Amino acid sequence: MSQLNKLSYKAGAKKKPKRVGRGTSSGWGKTAGRGHKGQNSRSGGTKGIRFEGGQTPLYRRLPKRGFKNYPFKKEYSVVNLTALNQYDGEVDKTTLGISGLLKILGSGEIKKALTIKADKFSKSAKQKIEAAGGKCLT
Repeated sequence: MSQLNKLSYKAGAKKKPKRVGRGTSSGWGKTAGRGHKGQNSRSGGTKGIRFEGGQTPLYRRLPKRGFKNYPFKKEYSVVNLTALNQYDGEVDKTTLGISGLLKILGSGEIKKALTIKADKFSKSAKQKIEAAGGKCLT
C-alpha cells in the first residue's frame, strides 16, 4: 500500500518547461535560444498564418464570384396549421411567442374559424383557413 507522502509521477510523465533568460550559467541566458537579431528574436515577431512573405495572399488572388444577399435575407419562423388548432379567436406573433417574420404553411387541417395575422401564407394554408371560416391578415 502506497503512502500519500511517497506519491510521485511515473518516470517521464511530467516534464518541467525550460526556464529561458535566467543568466548565462543556465545555458539559456542572454538571447534565450532565439539567436541574434532578426524577426523571430523579437516578441510578437511571427507573422499571421495567412502571410505569404509580402506576396499577394491566396484569398486575395482568387476571384470573388456570385451575389451574396445574406445581410438582407428574410428569415421566417414557420408554423403549420395543425399547431394553430390549440388557439381561439385571433392568432398573431405575440400569441405564438415569435419575434421576426411569421409564415403559415398548410400542413395538416384546421378545425376552427380563426383570424390569423402573419407576414406570409402559403396558398394551401390560405385556402384551408378560409374554408374553415377564418381570415388571413397580413
